[in-house]
Amino acid sequence: MTRLLACFIPILLASCRQTPPVVKAASPTAPIPASRSKAIRATGLVRAVKVSSIQVPQIAGQGGRMTLVRLVPNGTHVKQGDMLAEFDRTKQLDDALEAEAKYDDLGHQVRQKVAANRSEAEKRLADLKQAEADLAKAEIQLKKGPILSDIDRLKNEAKAESARARVDSLRQTHSHRTKVEAAALRIIELQQDRQKVALERAKSNAEKLVVKAPLDGMVALENIWRGGSMGHAQEGDQLWNGQPMLKLFDPSEMEVHAQIGEPDGAALRAGTRARVRLDAYPEVEFEGRFESASPVASSALGSPIKNFAARFRLVGTDPRLLPDLSAAVVIE
Repeated sequence: MTRLLACFIPILLASCRQTPPVVKAASPTAPIPASRSKAIRATGLVRAVKVSSIQVPQIAGQGGRMTLVRLVPNGTHVKQGDMLAEFDRTKQLDDALEAEAKYDDLGHQVRQKVAANRSEAEKRLADLKQAEADLAKAEIQLKKGPILSDIDRLKNEAKAESARARVDSLRQTHSHRTKVEAAALRIIELQQDRQKVALERAKSNAEKLVVKAPLDGMVALENIWRGGSMGHAQEGDQLWNGQPMLKLFDPSEMEVHAQIGEPDGAALRAGTRARVRLDAYPEVEFEGRFESASPVASSALGSPIKNFAARFRLVGTDPRLLPDLSAAVVIE
């Protein structure tokens, strides 16, 4: 037993004096470099900076439908003042001719009334002068009263009184007749003025039925309900007053209206550039410049996500840039 213990003790001591294995520390991993820029992506629609909505003209004093007789084709480039559409003007031209005839007739009536008033006034003034002359003679006869008999003196007084009354009557008649004639003339003049307004309205209505371009640009026809389906207006269609007919936009100045998420709103600064790609032409890329954005983020009804409405002006022109095309906006 003692021998066995003597044999195990050296073995245990040797095992205790063995050095532990050396474990190499792992080298620290190099950090992954962060991206220097963060791309913000958004979607939007292409819009024209200068655009005008053309509607069926509204005619004063007339409702209902109007017949389209001429319309420029879709996609036509027009200049300011060029004809875009024309409606049937037969009724308006007939109304203008009728109103012009009535206006001319009232003009003749005014001139005739002025001449008649002048003639009547001259006649009354002549009668008044004659009555004043008779009164002067009667007053001269009154001065002979002391040398005349009583009967002749009374006769002269009666004649003078009658002449004086006639003069007063003619003066009052002339004043009243002048006012009456002036009022009658004014009535005809007012009728002429009213007819002039009707004439100008008829001419204006006829001019409104020829729709002209308010600016240089390209024509984009609107879809309307016709014949049980949606489509572009065509010549011969009956259109209602105020109905949208086409849009005229300037293709040389286009922009993109996009929705930027509220956390990315800090990137919308003056001079911010963006890359714009059209979904219809993904191989083409345009440069955009930040123009403006809404000051407050808003969200759709029932949605917790808020966005800023931003506008990016596109640099350059391209025939493929058309309104209402969807686009992808990438902001570095």
